[in-house]
Amino acid sequence: MEQSNEETLLSNERLDDLLTHQLHIIQSREVFSFSMDAVLLARFAGVPPRGKVLDLCTGNGVIPLLLSTRTKAAITGVEIQPRLADMARRSVKWNRLEEQIHIHEGDLRLYIEHGGYGSFDAITVNPPYMPVGIGDRNENEHMANARHELNGTLDEIVAACAKLVRTGGRVSMVHRPSRLIEITQTLRKWKLEPKRIRFVHPHAKAEANMVLIEAVRDGKPDVKLLAPLIVYNEERNYNEEIMEIYYGNHQPETRMEPT
Repeated sequence: MEQSNEETLLSNERLDDLLTHQLHIIQSREVFSFSMDAVLLARFAGVPPRGKVLDLCTGNGVIPLLLSTRTKAAITGVEIQPRLADMARRSVKWNRLEEQIHIHEGDLRLYIEHGGYGSFDAITVNPPYMPVGIGDRNENEHMANARHELNGTLDEIVAACAKLVRTGGRVSMVHRPSRLIEITQTLRKWKLEPKRIRFVHPHAKAEANMVLIEAVRDGKPDVKLLAPLIVYNEERNYNEEIMEIYYGNHQPETRMEPT
């Protein structure tokens, strides 16, 4: 039975097609919409076929929705902003994924009280990129919270990941390359050993504007620098790999490599 937009969408909201597995997501121009970094993280992250997966800073729930195409694991998304958490819940309901995906509204720094120490096999996080006081603060509170570390510093977010993931479990993050040294130092401080790093470049001659990094709890030092991901070709069209991620039938493996 098809669902009616009027039953789910609120004023100034729209339903966008995620272009995979017939998934849709509720979005609004009034709040921060997902972008390519979330899609790439959902493709990059190592997730188990089953078990428990956690997505911090989940926003409107795009990463849990996309991860549901790769794993049968129970997925929890944590979002502190009530409006975004509500949109995420309604997107989960729209896609009839309530049995797999749960959205928790709350502060990720306190989620340990609900999630429990070492409870998750894998964690994904697309955190705010800018510390407080760096760059222009957007007047829209939703945009500001998405871009600035108003609800948790990098150290606090990584600490939460370290407490919530099991030994041998994976934490995957997308961030800005300019903070890579700080990120790796912070991960290692909390006993999360970087294992895979991949830089994302707008085009072949441009410097990277995103970095994908995956770490293992209590892992041994041994990092792989993967081939760069180039978004656009010389004709300013998406490269083949980006096309596969967004539009193709390519099914990523859910197998996690041994640590």
